Amino acid sequence: MNHLINKEIQLEDWGLIRYADAWDKQKTYLNQTLQIKLANRNLPVESQLPTPNYLIFCEHPNVYTLGKSGKQQNLLLNQTDLQNAGIEFFPIDRGGDITYHGPGQIIGYLIFDLENFFTDIGVFLRMMEEGIIQTLSDYGLVAGRIKGLTGVWLDSEGIIPRKIAAMGIKCSRWISMHGFALNINTDLQYFTNIIPCGIPDKPVTSLQQELNQKIDIQIVKVNLKKKIIKCFCT
Repeated sequence: MNHLINKEIQLEDWGLIRYADAWDKQKTYLNQTLQIKLANRNLPVESQLPTPNYLIFCEHPNVYTLGKSGKQQNLLLNQTDLQNAGIEFFPIDRGGDITYHGPGQIIGYLIFDLENFFTDIGVFLRMMEEGIIQTLSDYGLVAGRIKGLTGVWLDSEGIIPRKIAAMGIKCSRWISMHGFALNINTDLQYFTNIIPCGIPDKPVTSLQQELNQKIDIQIVKVNLKKKIIKCFCT
């Protein structure tokens, strides 16, 4: 059966939102897209409805999330410690291990029907990485990848690479959810309570730390949206 292709990407900014609320909204969007795909299955292309693609930016209050393949011991705090520090914790359904989300970080959720673009998870991750790499280059930073690892790194081929963006996704019937976290003005002290992404020997950094100044996060968002859309739509 032929598939109606829709490469339009809808942009949304949810602002500061609790992780649980954002997760629920993502699942709602995914299920809506899934219902369209199922309804289209037995229809000719000319009668199908386009499946949407959402690029969503937001920030979260302090929270740790643990991917389905992650290890609980990579969280170095117990429940009492978390409560005392006012930090939430969620085991979730994305890939990857543990990470931190908080104010000053750009969270990017991509709820895409990959059949509108390509059915290749690896390519999908590389496209997200590329959008971030190109955005960081606007600030004079040379970012890259490390073979066998996801995310975006500075000094990726040096002695001590520094991770500036983490990634983890879920895909259901080629519909993606979750995405990336890019550290802009992030309080990096929160990463000392975890083994970030389960990697003990590689530190985490932020755009603010690298440039030694606070960054206008709204300007980064504008540039990042343009770069990601260009990566997927050209």
